[in-house]
Amino acid sequence: MTGGLDALPPLREVIAAHGLSARKALGQNFLLDLNLTGKIARQAGDLPACDVLEIGPGPGGLTRALLAEGARHVVAVERDPRCLPALAEIAAACPGRLTVLAGDALAIDPGAHLTPPVRIVANLPYNVGTELLVRWLTPAVWPPFWQSLTLMFQREVAERIVAAPGSKAYGRLSILAQWRTVPRITFDLPPRAFTPPPKVTSAVVHLARLEEPRFPADAATLSRVVALAFGQRRKMLRASLKPLGPDVEDLLLSVGIPPTERAEQVSLEAFCALARAVAAAGR
Repeated sequence: MTGGLDALPPLREVIAAHGLSARKALGQNFLLDLNLTGKIARQAGDLPACDVLEIGPGPGGLTRALLAEGARHVVAVERDPRCLPALAEIAAACPGRLTVLAGDALAIDPGAHLTPPVRIVANLPYNVGTELLVRWLTPAVWPPFWQSLTLMFQREVAERIVAAPGSKAYGRLSILAQWRTVPRITFDLPPRAFTPPPKVTSAVVHLARLEEPRFPADAATLSRVVALAFGQRRKMLRASLKPLGPDVEDLLLSVGIPPTERAEQVSLEAFCALARAVAAAGR
């Protein structure tokens, strides 16, 4: 379903024509290889049956791939006004299939422009990627508006998302992602794939939502507990969780967690049990 996409100029010509040098302040690294953008789009699954939300499309390399793979409708949120004319050219080539929202993804609610089922696919700007992921993983109501997330991160962040207890990468992102989704790293992208090349390897992570969380817990409470626990990960939990109250050792013991344990040794199930105990205690 390429439509008029084949008539569009190569991305390098688009970038040159519109003066789109990547800006470090916006966390921009443009991915110009259409083989790679197509590969990312295919990781997202069945696009013809879905609307797709894309964050930070830049000059539109991944946007083109999503449309070429048959996405029913793409809603792209772009903060950089310099990119809007290039995205408008893609919209003109695919009438009715691309909506561009100008503004900050942290401040815009795209819900009115999306029809379920929705998949989120994005080469996230490095400076907001983690914050967006946490927001998508911790809505007050579950299941969320999206079916899956297919996102590009620095490899280090990707490893944190899929990490197991006992590893140095295991932390807050591991808990929040694995509580409500099935996350997996699908492939890596070397720095040379981007313009300008970043200093680190990137990785694409696919997170398929679970209809129910693996273990019951209040999202806000669990997020707060793991933030405290991993905020001082070298400390024993009885110290890092002190803000929860003077009887924090009793709370830990009530759910079978030794107060002398460190956060990286505690399983997802145990953290959920602790979050329930904290909520029951009114903390």
